[in-house]
Amino acid sequence: MFEITFLGTSASIPSRERNLSSIAVKREGDLLLFDCAEGTQRQMMKFGLSIMKIKAIFISHLHLDHVLGLPGLLETMKLSGRTPEQKLLIFGPNGTESFMREFPFVQFMQLRDGFEYKFQDFTFKAMQNPHATESYAFLLQENARRKFNEAKAKGLGLRGPMFTQIQKLGELEISGKKVKLSQVSREVKGKKICYSGDCPYFEPLAQFASKADLLVHESTFDEKMEAEARERKHSTCTDAARMAAAAKARKLVLTHISSRYADAKLLAEQARAIFPKVKIAKDGMKIKI
Repeated sequence: MFEITFLGTSASIPSRERNLSSIAVKREGDLLLFDCAEGTQRQMMKFGLSIMKIKAIFISHLHLDHVLGLPGLLETMKLSGRTPEQKLLIFGPNGTESFMREFPFVQFMQLRDGFEYKFQDFTFKAMQNPHATESYAFLLQENARRKFNEAKAKGLGLRGPMFTQIQKLGELEISGKKVKLSQVSREVKGKKICYSGDCPYFEPLAQFASKADLLVHESTFDEKMEAEARERKHSTCTDAARMAAAAKARKLVLTHISSRYADAKLLAEQARAIFPKVKIAKDGMKIKI
């Protein structure tokens, strides 16, 4: 299960209600960050998230409203005693390393189109998107897991460590009879989260985000500002809704909201006309997937 906390949801300029872009994803006690704008570490403190539990940071692109908080965050980790044994992975486009001093606990990995990295229980993928600079959309895909039919498994003699053994071996001999894993369990697909980063509507993202449990998509403008969105290589709220529909996503959250929208209800209304299951992100909002 993933728990997503929106740390900053504004586009380009912060407001009293919204900090700049950053999203924390919590899984099994570890934290992952999508982007790290100015003020991210303070937002983490405000919303009860430990800086020292960050396992990886994914930087979508190098516009300052997405990356300026990174040096300060790393310095706080250093001053708090983070060691090389507490390795921090940072993934980002070419040039991300210029925002980092030499921190012995950091391992940097440069993104490219089609980049993939396997963590223990999930996989991270990156796909380049057509923003104004080198930029990426991100995907987190949990590994599939086995769900046991406990009544059936116990009825066939499985006890204690046998549940682990049969997953490793595929079958066990119990009381002279072979019991196959497929007889006592089924495979359950892992959860899938996609983050668009900053970008206009582009069709390949629909396949990348296909059947995502959650699509987090930038929504800088409303539909009447489509021309400006195209010029700046950003999305409107209706672009994001069309993308969620094309991807057959289960839920859509709109973020990267322009400060011109003191009340973002307009964006939600326009998006819901295309894709009903939509929410507007707010700083501090949490979603469990």
